[in-house]
Amino acid sequence: MDTGVSPIRLRIERVRDTLRQQQIAAVLVPSSDPHLSEYLPERWQGRQWLSGFTGSMGTLIITTDTAVLFADSRYWVQAEAELAGSGITLEKIPTGVATHPIDWLTTHVPAGQTVGVDGQVLGLATAQRLQHSLKAASIALRTDFDVLVQVWPERPGLPEAPVYEHLAPHATESRAKRLAQVRLDMANLGATHHFISTVDDSAWLFNLRGSDVPYNPVFLAHALIDAQQAVLYVAHDKVSPALQAVLAADGVRVELYERAGPALAALPTDARLLIDPRRITLGLRQQVRDAGNDSVRVIEATNPSTLRKSRKSAAEAAHIREAMAQDGAAMCHFYAWFEQALADPANTGRLTELTIDEHLSAVRKNRPGFVGLSFPTIAGFNANGAMPHYRATPESHAVIDVNSEQEGGLLLIDSGGQYTGGTTDITRVWPIGTPSAEHQRDYTLVLKGMLALSRTRFPRGTLSPMLDAIARAPLWQHGLDYGHGTGHGVGYFLNVHEGPQSISKAIPEAAMAMEPGMVTSIEPGLYRPGKWGIRIENLVMNVPAAVPEGSVFGEFLEFETLTLCPIDTRCIDRSLLDAGEIDWLNRYHATVFERLSPWVSGDALAWLTKRTRAL
Repeated sequence: MDTGVSPIRLRIERVRDTLRQQQIAAVLVPSSDPHLSEYLPERWQGRQWLSGFTGSMGTLIITTDTAVLFADSRYWVQAEAELAGSGITLEKIPTGVATHPIDWLTTHVPAGQTVGVDGQVLGLATAQRLQHSLKAASIALRTDFDVLVQVWPERPGLPEAPVYEHLAPHATESRAKRLAQVRLDMANLGATHHFISTVDDSAWLFNLRGSDVPYNPVFLAHALIDAQQAVLYVAHDKVSPALQAVLAADGVRVELYERAGPALAALPTDARLLIDPRRITLGLRQQVRDAGNDSVRVIEATNPSTLRKSRKSAAEAAHIREAMAQDGAAMCHFYAWFEQALADPANTGRLTELTIDEHLSAVRKNRPGFVGLSFPTIAGFNANGAMPHYRATPESHAVIDVNSEQEGGLLLIDSGGQYTGGTTDITRVWPIGTPSAEHQRDYTLVLKGMLALSRTRFPRGTLSPMLDAIARAPLWQHGLDYGHGTGHGVGYFLNVHEGPQSISKAIPEAAMAMEPGMVTSIEPGLYRPGKWGIRIENLVMNVPAAVPEGSVFGEFLEFETLTLCPIDTRCIDRSLLDAGEIDWLNRYHATVFERLSPWVSGDALAWLTKRTRAL
């Protein structure tokens, strides 16, 4: 019999029953797993299962009488829709404010009460802030409380997809060389042992890939390295005997996934263990004996592999350029088809956001080296484009069309692919029908921000957040802004989001220094809720910039634009661009045509020729 009560409400009530039984006032459910991944295997999608909110980031707090979801501005419209009727309140927070849920707990949980959290998925740095704040408010903290064990009977197990090698020529360095590099970094920091939990670090270090995490070619594993050997902790049967033999030849032993924690607990008392507090969970950190006479000395620093994999080598850069050309060719084929389909009266009312996702994915699959998408395609027409992380579904999507007066709107498409030689991420906005003056003004201001940062030169070692304001300045002049970061690091056939660099409003840290070879997105935006969204995104790479002979001001870097796809000029208000901006855009389009024309023909070549004409 249908009780009329939503599944989400029933799940929340199960949690509250457990809280009462355990005498816990509130439980914190982060969007996290034991590896602090951005995209989570199903087993650790507890926040989504409990709340119904499908965004990739957010924190849920449940008390005996309240449920609150914390999300930043990228997700506000989406969260409000998905939380409707659930009884969960949306707490809107500024982008990047990680302490807001902690502050809420200290003001809403009475002194003397207890907050519960699963320490196995709570990042150490976050845990330290949480412990400090709750202690100051006289609130106890239990970190052994995995509420999902109690309330999610159908909880999925560990993923079982096999691990495979990333091979030459696209794997440009041997794992032996990479292990030697990391060991040298360990020695320089005074460490005898190093523990790694982040899945992209392990994938890079061991030249291995997998499919445990949607859209990222990684696998769940921990690693422990000392001067003689490396141990990779992976679920049973995920590494074939043949691959284990290959790894053994490089001094890498495979152990069961669940033995990682006990291995930390068994470290010798004279060990000096290197960990990254931003890339390890509290639960694993608690396994280390670092108190009393039989203690292990712990050294906290950024994982050496995180720094090294962010700086792409010349050989990797060459493969990335090839991947960008293949991805750009796919764009040409897609957009040539799309514009023809849009102009065909027979398709009136038949082209949807889902159609775009299907066709764009299909043309990418035909390109050499393509492995999969690098994230779910975002195709947002008009108001849907105003949600930065929108995704169309069969139940909720827009038809792309114009009315009898040829009034349509703006279509935002953010997509990317995983290739064996690189990872792509590109956003373009296209007019459907005739763009209005308001469309053109907003579009051009966003474009000016993208051009301003793309043309910037800066001293080597500049902390990446310091560059953020350059892209925002043209919008700020008109009292406009956007709620997400301007740029994120991008992996090499790895995670589409990686660090340590971040062009954003984040508080700068030393590890965020811009170095040659880093690949980063530049993606300013502007979002009019209920109307349209605009984001223009290219990937760029830090390369040395020429400096005057005899300069005493050190090395400078500039950006090489990697992404190859026309930027639509029909939406531009030329009166808002200066001669330098127009020249950059014309030179970019000339490069796009030169690089892509050998890879396309027929309708795709005709489209490319038309869309790269000089202003």
